[in-house]
Amino acid sequence: MADLNAAVTDTHPLVFYAAGGGRLSPRARAVFEAADAQRTIIYVPAAVIWEVGMLARIVRINLHRPVRAFFADLFSNPAFQPHPIDADQVFDADELRFTRDPFDALITAAARDLKLPLITRDATIRASGALTTVW
Repeated sequence: MADLNAAVTDTHPLVFYAAGGGRLSPRARAVFEAADAQRTIIYVPAAVIWEVGMLARIVRINLHRPVRAFFADLFSNPAFQPHPIDADQVFDADELRFTRDPFDALITAAARDLKLPLITRDATIRASGALTTVW
């Protein structure tokens, strides 16, 4: 699976990666390691950036630095690329009926927009059939 040219990350795999990768599956870890070595690209949807910020604000996660600095560090590796939200993604997210979680819907819509697999362990997303997943 590390042979992927590119993938999109959900919020929890990115947080697991930032914490040392111990909670990632072997397949997900391989994709993140390939990005570390700049052999693949991982797109980070704007919804992931927003959700990480919210989780840090309510102290569910500790980034050990401000959110902006965390992402500046991450994006200093060109293998990690932010992916903006656009109106088509919002419409796609609205039409996805497998989840009521707006972040899951927007993240899924971003991966569909890019036509790339989503790195996620989220059982609801994986079972939806809405896209290819990696875990």
